[in-house]
Amino acid sequence: MAAVPPPLRGQHILLCVCGGIAAYKAAELVRRLRDAGAEVQVAMTDSAQRFVAAATFQAVSGAAVRTTLWDAGAEAAMGHIELARWADRIVVAPATANTLAKLAHGFADNLVTTLCLATTAPLSLCPAMNHRMWLHPATQANIALLRERGAQVIGPDDGPLAEGESGPGRLAEPAAIVAALPA
Repeated sequence: MAAVPPPLRGQHILLCVCGGIAAYKAAELVRRLRDAGAEVQVAMTDSAQRFVAAATFQAVSGAAVRTTLWDAGAEAAMGHIELARWADRIVVAPATANTLAKLAHGFADNLVTTLCLATTAPLSLCPAMNHRMWLHPATQANIALLRERGAQVIGPDDGPLAEGESGPGRLAEPAAIVAALPA
């Protein structure tokens, strides 16, 4: 019996990690993506770095982590454009309400939003936030606009949230995110 190839074998996945408590789950997501055969590069917002260190993602991805547009070495060669071209798919997890709003309205004021606007790769968004933020009409309008533009939205899940409340807003589990990505 022939071995089944990993579902994401050979894909270049750019994982963009935004600032929220669910950022800790993104390290497990990197591991799951790599187990599925993908090559993973990680980019982080400043806020994400307040929750998880870039060194964590470097260790699990085996690649340098990008954290700023202002990296003189990378940007001398237009590194953000190179990285945006490298990606076969961009996954934003966790995707915060702030980042969703920026992407919906074309803001490019940090590395993550710039990468998302500078690519032609498909975009998968994995929202994670308080249930009231998720259900807010502004967030729902931003999600609708992003879906209309072709973004895949994975989650959020319903359940206990970090602040002790419960409802829709939990980051989808890493295995579910990987399973939802097109092969």
